[in-house]
Amino acid sequence: MKIIIAGAGEVGFHLAKLLSFESQDITLIDPNRDNLGYADTHLDIRTVKGDASSIKILKEAQVKYTDMVISVTSSEATNITVCVLAKQLGAKRTIARISNTEFLENQEELGFTRFGIDELISPEALASREIELLLNQSAFNDSYEFEEGALTMIGVSLSRTATFVGKTVKEAARIFPELNFVPIAIQRFGTQYTLIPRGDTQFKDGDQVYFITLKNGVEELYKLTGKVRQEIKNVMVLGGSKIGRKTAQDLSLNNFNVKLVEKDRDKAYELADELPNTLIINGDGRNVELLEEENIHDMDAFIAVTGNSETNIMSCLVAKSKSVKKTISLVENMDYFQLSHSIGIDTLINKKLLAANNIFRFVRKGEVVAMTKLNNMNAELLEFIVKPKSQVSNKKIKDLDFPRSAIIGGIIRNGEGLIALGDFLIKPGDRIVVCCLPRSINKVEKLFL
Repeated sequence: MKIIIAGAGEVGFHLAKLLSFESQDITLIDPNRDNLGYADTHLDIRTVKGDASSIKILKEAQVKYTDMVISVTSSEATNITVCVLAKQLGAKRTIARISNTEFLENQEELGFTRFGIDELISPEALASREIELLLNQSAFNDSYEFEEGALTMIGVSLSRTATFVGKTVKEAARIFPELNFVPIAIQRFGTQYTLIPRGDTQFKDGDQVYFITLKNGVEELYKLTGKVRQEIKNVMVLGGSKIGRKTAQDLSLNNFNVKLVEKDRDKAYELADELPNTLIINGDGRNVELLEEENIHDMDAFIAVTGNSETNIMSCLVAKSKSVKKTISLVENMDYFQLSHSIGIDTLINKKLLAANNIFRFVRKGEVVAMTKLNNMNAELLEFIVKPKSQVSNKKIKDLDFPRSAIIGGIIRNGEGLIALGDFLIKPGDRIVVCCLPRSINKVEKLFL
């Protein structure tokens, strides 16, 4: 696939890196020579120096032969302009990064496709939604919803007290014979090795396990993993960034009690006007005395989303030391993901990864409607729509030539989530959630073409 990426900033570079690993034909456009220089020497891609909203530059990048143009510069106006021009110049599909979430909320009314923009993505809105989902599943450290919760992916670190530690997948399934969940990926404690579980795979203490579950399976997982559902009501947000603002706004609308700490005085006043249901505190969130004055020990969750990863991590550790139940930190450095559980922070989120995951599904073959990469694990979760002529259509799961490094986690039929076993008959229109390791992705995609 021939892809143009406009913007070699954090999101653009990360996306170019991921796509280049998959041998996609990538052209990266940016006016900053330093940004391009690093990408040029580290990635197997073509770079073009210049303004991506220039028709001359787009033509130089051979936009008329391009399958997809992804504009992820820091300027919303530039991204919209690039996509409109690219479409007019022959690009097949366009994706624009935006920061104004009103565009997302009024997408259908405004009809962006008429202008030539096929998809809009907002890393800030994605991060805010991820935070809210994590607060609703408070005992788990990662989560992702398919079709508004018909199926949910949740990640959990197993402790010694978990009911099924020492048991195989088959033995654990017998504890709850109705089977409202299925394990889809495991990472052994202290390793970077990801495995797709089978019936004889044993759960071990310290495993990071990902499950696909129905709504009523969540309660079963709480019992089986020994985790306690904690009600989250009082939330403190550190940082009045776009993510902090969006998070505070969404949580307030969903009846959370929210305090937002912002050290810039003018910005704090702006936020107070914009967020009438949120208590805005003007102060430095790194100041332990300030946090204690604002009753941090009464908070159920602490969310650090300043522009500084180290500040976010350290303030979350302070919050944890004050017995805050749930801590979530925004980080820019992907290497920090491996440290999150060992240093005591519940969840790290990264907007580059969230944005890249959201865009990645458009690159996959077959009709992929949702996709996420499992945090710090070498596996992808894909949601395919079954076409009448695809190889899986009208076949039982046990009869499929499915690679061992992939697993069907669940099926959505007519809006209802189903945990499907070997005798389940797949029909056209079904939405199939598949977890697979990189080596099996091509084979899985061909089954759904």
